[in-house]
Amino acid sequence: MNRVILFNKPFGVLSQFTDKGTEGSARPTLSGFIAEPGFYPAGRLDKDSEGLLVLTDNGALQARIAHPKYKRPKTYLVQVEGRPDAKALDALRRGIVLKDGKTAPAEITQVDEPLGLWQRDPPVRFRKSVPDAWLRITIREGRNRQVRRMTAHVGLPTLRLIRWRIGDWELNDLAPGAWRWASETGA
Repeated sequence: MNRVILFNKPFGVLSQFTDKGTEGSARPTLSGFIAEPGFYPAGRLDKDSEGLLVLTDNGALQARIAHPKYKRPKTYLVQVEGRPDAKALDALRRGIVLKDGKTAPAEITQVDEPLGLWQRDPPVRFRKSVPDAWLRITIREGRNRQVRRMTAHVGLPTLRLIRWRIGDWELNDLAPGAWRWASETGA
């Protein structure tokens, strides 16, 4: 039986167990939160993003979760700067041409600010003169900083990005920095 951990990665934490790139670095890593040996993240979240990170002790399962050829949906709650209009949302739904090619169509819904969402540390900057909005975005790829690049392309820079769901696995009430065991299928 493959083992699976669901982790709510806090803002500023690297999606790896060590920070070999910078000697003496104080940047927090997964090792500060998860002490289970033999686990590796299936995919990544950049340090400026928060939310669901799936870890497993099985390399084949890790590939099935993370590799784009399996088209596993990933859903994000995204706070953007500005007010989305129909043109911007339609462009995201059709796919955006980025420097590394056209993205696959995304599922986009404008949503109210999520209730009960934890405060980010440090908080997102607030500007009275610039409105913000929340989007629920589901993609089936996993390019580097893809959601951030997509929203910026349509004039809606990302202020906060939270991965809420991967396939059938969902954060639900998992607090930042906490983890729990999950079934291999995500059910």
